[in-house]
Amino acid sequence: MAIGALVYELFAHIQALDSVSRIMGPLLTDWLPIGLFLLLYATFCKIKISEMKPRAWHFVIQLVRTSFAALMVLMISLFSENADVKLVLEGMFICFICPTAAAVVVVTEKLGGSIGSLTMFTIIANIVTMFIIPLFFPMVERSADITFLSSMLMILRNVTLVLVAPLLLALLSRRIIPNFVKRLNNHKDIGFYIWCVNLSIVTGITLHNIEKSSITGWVLWLLLTAPLLVCLIQFSLGKWVGKFWNDSISAGQALGQKNTVVGIWLTLAFLNPLAAISPGAYVLWQNLVNGWQIWYKEKHGHLKW
Repeated sequence: MAIGALVYELFAHIQALDSVSRIMGPLLTDWLPIGLFLLLYATFCKIKISEMKPRAWHFVIQLVRTSFAALMVLMISLFSENADVKLVLEGMFICFICPTAAAVVVVTEKLGGSIGSLTMFTIIANIVTMFIIPLFFPMVERSADITFLSSMLMILRNVTLVLVAPLLLALLSRRIIPNFVKRLNNHKDIGFYIWCVNLSIVTGITLHNIEKSSITGWVLWLLLTAPLLVCLIQFSLGKWVGKFWNDSISAGQALGQKNTVVGIWLTLAFLNPLAAISPGAYVLWQNLVNGWQIWYKEKHGHLKW
């Protein structure tokens, strides 16, 4: 994250690097879906099919997520007359309603959780998202013209390209080219390092969006810091729920690590576009939490939180 921020600031403020940034910017953006596909493929090559089955906590976490989204809808209706407060609440709402990030399996594996269980959870989370988006969005913005069909097609495309395709390819590879898969699995952190490259790029893009925003003052500050509160609530509550099924690591990541790319797109398309700053900031907060967890796990051998 620090490297991504530093590189962005250098290319953004040093005029001599303008020509290079115009070439590299689009290339790095185009790399993101490729990198995500590769890191998921590398991770899914290690998956245990026996772990890919629905568990009780999968549905409890969905209930928690939906309840928080509903609570934010209620808060937005209560403060609808105050444009600034409504904007901040919309940003928090999108951070709650976002589905789980596909890359969650990479961090979960690093922390010692179950990638099979998280893969199944992510599929369930996206199915739930197909129903709650057309339900809640018109309540947040009356002009939000989003139908169940458009929501379903958007989520289906996202799940197929980002999650199902690398999963099927990994399962096929294990059957057709098992020796290649075995050699790939010997490099256990390859997916993690690809995730780090993607995270550096996303950090730069997030800083660009924040710096180019037309919002200033306390509203911008709240749009940036309120997602930290949302992030800590979701990680903590997810871990607490997971403890009842002896799976606190997986449950914490399931509720806390969000697909903010989907959240940003939904905000720009159907809600107040300025609220997209919040899911952008959530990227930074959730990965600071992830970084701390990975550091703590490697130092102490377990996660206390």
